[in-house]
Amino acid sequence: MCGICGEVVFSSGQADTGRVDRMAQAMAARGPDAMGVTMRGRVAFGHRRLKIIDLSDQGAQPMQDPELGLSLVFNGCIYNYQELRAELSGKGYRFFSTSDTEVILKSWKEWGPDCFTRFHGMFAVAIHEHDSGRIHLARDRFGIKPLYVSEAEGRLAFASSLPALLKGGNIDRSIDKVALQHYMSWHSVVPAPRTILNGVRKLGPATVRTYETDGSFKDTVYWEPDFRKSEEDVNRSADDWRDLVLEGLRKAVRRRMVADVPVGVLLSGGVDSSLIVGLLAEEGQKDLATFSIGFEEANGEKGDEFQYSDLIANHYGTNHNKIFIPSSELLDNLPGAIGAMSEPMVSYDNIGFYLLSREVSKHIKVVQSGQGADEVFGGYHWYPKLTGSNQPVADYADAFFDRSEEQLNEAISPDYHCDRNESIAFVETHFGMAGADDPVDKALRLDTNVMLVDDPVKRVDNHSMAWGLEARVPFLDHELVELAGRIPSEHKLAQEGKGVLKEAARLVVPSEVIDRPKGYFPVPALKYIEGPYLEMVRDTLTNSKAKGRGLFNPAYLEKLFENPTQYITKLRGSELWQVALLEMWLQEQEA
Repeated sequence: MCGICGEVVFSSGQADTGRVDRMAQAMAARGPDAMGVTMRGRVAFGHRRLKIIDLSDQGAQPMQDPELGLSLVFNGCIYNYQELRAELSGKGYRFFSTSDTEVILKSWKEWGPDCFTRFHGMFAVAIHEHDSGRIHLARDRFGIKPLYVSEAEGRLAFASSLPALLKGGNIDRSIDKVALQHYMSWHSVVPAPRTILNGVRKLGPATVRTYETDGSFKDTVYWEPDFRKSEEDVNRSADDWRDLVLEGLRKAVRRRMVADVPVGVLLSGGVDSSLIVGLLAEEGQKDLATFSIGFEEANGEKGDEFQYSDLIANHYGTNHNKIFIPSSELLDNLPGAIGAMSEPMVSYDNIGFYLLSREVSKHIKVVQSGQGADEVFGGYHWYPKLTGSNQPVADYADAFFDRSEEQLNEAISPDYHCDRNESIAFVETHFGMAGADDPVDKALRLDTNVMLVDDPVKRVDNHSMAWGLEARVPFLDHELVELAGRIPSEHKLAQEGKGVLKEAARLVVPSEVIDRPKGYFPVPALKYIEGPYLEMVRDTLTNSKAKGRGLFNPAYLEKLFENPTQYITKLRGSELWQVALLEMWLQEQEA
């Protein structure tokens, strides 16, 4: 719903409001409706506002409550804020606005860090305690709302986007070798706290960080997924799980209807977004706006799934908007889409969500979207391969990772090599954590709490907020995810994946969108790179900036240039596009 930023000085001196102003200005698209910057000595906060709840100036930020001795900036939405407000009013708290922002302030005063366990929502928050001088940063359970930080010379800077942080200045822009390996191995996923730049880190999901006045800090993780099953869970029937999932999703969709403006849906025509439309219709939402996007085909591969989105739109009588993007417009808009990325993200969905959000924002400010269903309910092709696996780490990497260690070293220049395979080591550590014994559950936990956070969820936030559009993701309602964690994997893997969700969907939506081949967001021109796209990536990877950085081996690049369609990753991505996208992103930050 917004963009937040700030600077905190831990040594002597005052915060630099000019730096905060530059960061806030850089996030104008995230919050086009208003901007504010405030300073209290060594602490300065900045905010860009997208008006969704409490459209009056009483909901403006940075928000200060002199009576409580607190200041706050907040990005996101607390869906149960009205219930919390009623509870806090009963405890004697007085409110000057009708915003969810003020509810966070009062909640912090009443419950401290425990307040975040009470929130249903998506959020990134910074709180300043005036008396103690402490600064508290917090992020929602799934990192739906981003929060980047940088520390240098006794100063902390934070922002909702990495490019905004860079605009503030004084950031080490050198390449993090471990993050580079993650990017090249794990389909551009770089787990928190790392980013591709050594000087920028990100707060992990479900984390509260408290800074003391001397700059020392402590992180507390307030929520963790649990995949342990009770005897009752193991013995529950498939029909019972179906009914529990449907009721949980119905509640999640209902929660995300809260707004003082209309709420629409991004409708791909897949089971996930179709089910959201069906549940909203059941809730009685009238004149529901739905939006779909398609691209020109390339190399014989179709670039849209309009037949399925049309079916759902017609079935429910939605106010449907089909958006077709010709290849020429796709090429023209790539720089904008890359510039909107807080971190380089290689999936083709990026340009799709960027252009879809551009069109949707002309009609509406808030949408619900189907991200997260595949990770939560077992929809990807690598999960069945892990059933009963004796070597789950190797099997996961073999199915998902873009490159083996040998291929990685062929691609990356020796100066950027690591002493070990960092991505494999990360997966080994995560799989070894307590709370998930089944290899499938280990992968679901990793994907829901790491991969999802730093690929699909980040993609949706970055590109929707690039146009002042708020996207809400009901499949990441934490109570629904907790329920899914208790479901034995055979129910999730049934029917070629998401079996239990598909059975729930059969009670709501037409079967044609359920019993269909699994679709992906197709952008064929970025998979089969040729013509002007090949010229663009060749120029990017051979210009003086790229050569000066020297990330990739020239022989490897020449191999890709000669036959780009031959080098397609396991996730159906182009190796050439992956390396070009990273270099394009880095050059965009230097512009």
